[in-house]
Amino acid sequence: MVILTRLNGTPVAINPDLIERADSTPDTVLTLVDGTKYLVKETMDDVVELVREFRASVVARADAIQYNAPRTRLRVVHEDGED
Repeated sequence: MVILTRLNGTPVAINPDLIERADSTPDTVLTLVDGTKYLVKETMDDVVELVREFRASVVARADAIQYNAPRTRLRVVHEDGED
């Protein structure tokens, strides 16, 4: 989620995957895929940068999880139960 500011000053968290487009009219208007529109104080360039940072953080977090995941060693167990 990206945290943006509505024109009245209240914060709003928006799922960037649902943003269809951003227009600058001169206020920034975000249109979501379902047609919902949000007017926000941030510039269009700021919104684009926040979305980029969000996507980069998702990739970085996934990489960190994969890198830090415990690795288990496989071993052969014979039918008699001994290694």
